[in-house]
Amino acid sequence: MTEIESEINTASIIGTPYKVILFNDNTHNIIEVTLQIIKAINCNETRAHLIMLEAHKTGRAIVYTGSREKCELVESILVEIRLGTKIEPA
Repeated sequence: MTEIESEINTASIIGTPYKVILFNDNTHNIIEVTLQIIKAINCNETRAHLIMLEAHKTGRAIVYTGSREKCELVESILVEIRLGTKIEPA
């Protein structure tokens, strides 16, 4: 077996990971943003609140990392209430 054959490109097997970024929002209150994060990634209130706080304090927070398709689903839920988001490679 050659060296090239022994190297497996895991990205081609499982796909390139992506991340959903949530940007700070001055339009919605903290409860609205927290509830939408819970809805988008099915997490508990504490985790959603921490994500919301990070976005509020730093201007952005990673909400989810995974496949492109799942990121698109998560993003679609966040933008239901017009939250600012972006999907980019992880």
